[in-house]
Amino acid sequence: MKTKFLTTIFACLFITSAFAQTELNNYKYVIVSKKFDFLKEANQYQLNDLSKFLFNKYGFEAFIEGEDYPEDLMRNRCLALDADLLKAPGMFKTKLTVELTDCNDRVVYTSQVGESRKKEFDKSYVEATRNAFLSFKDLDYKYEPKASQLSASTPQVVAAEKTKEIEKLKEEINTLKKEKAVEVVNETEAPEETSVTITEQVSMSESSATNVLYAQAIKNGFQLVDSAPKVLYRIQKTQLNEVFLVEGQSAIIYKNGNTWVLEHLENKVLTTETLNIKF
Repeated sequence: MKTKFLTTIFACLFITSAFAQTELNNYKYVIVSKKFDFLKEANQYQLNDLSKFLFNKYGFEAFIEGEDYPEDLMRNRCLALDADLLKAPGMFKTKLTVELTDCNDRVVYTSQVGESRKKEFDKSYVEATRNAFLSFKDLDYKYEPKASQLSASTPQVVAAEKTKEIEKLKEEINTLKKEKAVEVVNETEAPEETSVTITEQVSMSESSATNVLYAQAIKNGFQLVDSAPKVLYRIQKTQLNEVFLVEGQSAIIYKNGNTWVLEHLENKVLTTETLNIKF
């Protein structure tokens, strides 16, 4: 009976440990509180720095609260767990546990109790902290993003990424336009070479495009079809008014006055085309 009881206990502990590891693997970062509640000062006895060090030692990527965070963490705070060090009552021992909570304040993991019998606070807190972190030693943490994280997590993240892509593309286009303007000015003294140089480096098509393209609504945007009907472009909405990303191309479509313009970059060659779109 005793053997059966012990076997059951060990099985439960194994299952609990495996579950905890799976949970922890879903989080990319750990943010250590800059001040633990049982202490009077931030980073007193260097416990906050020690906690960050120990998390990194056991495979996590940790930051102290308020440090510069990676870009993806700034966009999505739920990629990280919040780490706190908690003190348990004890007459002759210092007892500390590490608690990890998610962005919804749900407790994801609590370490074993780290103990110390040292009388000096600076030594007992350090020893108890190190002992509490031994719980992470055998967890073999490795970040494995959830499916929701792989799919960009939130509409705000998707919108931010699209806006960033648009701005980068427009910046490249503006830079290229400036370069071509300088080339034109430099070539005015040799007109016979100007047309050759511009023709080789820039292909500009400013035709008034009499063929009508009809915009048909699709998820997150439109498809542009001609009278055949044939789908010529699929365009995605952005946070910018009347600016669309063209699927599968380094191109944008935007409205300039009453005219729709397609700007396309390929091998640093800029093509501009006027489109007649009916929405």
